[in-house]
Order: sequence, then C-alpha cells, then structure tokens
Amino acid sequence: MRPYIREKKDFAFNEVPVDTSFEAGYLVSVNSGWRSIRPVIANEKCVGCEQCYLYCPDGVISINNGKAEIDYDFCKGCGICAKICKLGAIGMEAERK
Repeated sequence: MRPYIREKKDFAFNEVPVDTSFEAGYLVSVNSGWRSIRPVIANEKCVGCEQCYLYCPDGVISINNGKAEIDYDFCKGCGICAKICKLGAIGMEAERK
C-alpha cells in the first residue's frame, strides 16, 4: 500500500488570515451565564502584545487601538488570558450579577 502524499501548495504570507476565521457570534450562542469569574483588563498596563488574543481558546479577545478588548457575551472565564499576560494587565474578578 502506497502512502498518500498531498501535493505541495505554495502560499504567500499575505494569504494567511490575520484574524480568526469566524466571529464567535456565528458559531455559538451566548455562553457567559454560568461564568463565576471574569477577566478584567487594566488599559493603562496593556501594551497590545496580543498574547491574550493568541491564547484565548474561545477567540473572544480582540485588539482595538493597541489595547485588548474582551467580548463578555462569549467569554467562559477560564483565566488563560490572565495567566499568559506577563505585564499583569488582565486580572480575574468575581462575576457581577
């Protein structure tokens, strides 16, 4: 049996997407209802390094005007963004009801 070998495809870097393929609202419904803690960004500390954006498993973080923003409708409160932020610009706080 011969192994299947895909043909090599060349691509340019400008063809690689710079953002997630889909916006969260198109893929899931609002899922923040069960969250007990949520991330809060200290804008004065945020330098827009995009690490939180890259590591967020739900794709709810975006970078606007050089600062991170979180879409709380879809954030599950996992805390990965707060763990990955080396500057301590993201902290976790109790969810307000």
